[in-house]
Amino acid sequence: GETGLDFFRTEGDESISLQKHSFEEHIRIAKENNIALMIHDREAHAEVVETLKRVGAPEKVVFHCYSGDVDLAEICNENGWYMSFAGNITIKRNQHLRDSLSIARKELILVETDAPFLTPEPYRGRPNASYLVPITVRKIAEVREVEVNDIAAQLTANTKAVYGEWNG
Repeated sequence: GETGLDFFRTEGDESISLQKHSFEEHIRIAKENNIALMIHDREAHAEVVETLKRVGAPEKVVFHCYSGDVDLAEICNENGWYMSFAGNITIKRNQHLRDSLSIARKELILVETDAPFLTPEPYRGRPNASYLVPITVRKIAEVREVEVNDIAAQLTANTKAVYGEWNG
């Protein structure tokens, strides 16, 4: 699952306080169990980073459906935190995502497979699904100026580094 902070429709100090408490407990659980922390971060970048640094981030941190700018990408690079990019990198207005992707360390890039509302162009407006992930991968390759097979191999290696081996 995911954890983190979402201030998009959050109102009131009590609600924010509850989110922060829950996030801190999930960080503790991830560290105790040596598992990746999947972060949902919506309009709360500074608070998420502050919490990770104050509480102490687990070994593996993934910014699920990365939504930050270049500043957050630099922070992720410095801390070894993964950035998982979704189909919204294909949308023209999201240059900040492509800029972030372009400076992300290659070993910290992931592709999002669970983003039901972040469908890539030209299928925007339809539900997202796994069969559309190759469109996002091709865009990642284009932005990174590398061959699709090379980025696919890198994404596979990065995914294994976070989640381990799997048998399909």
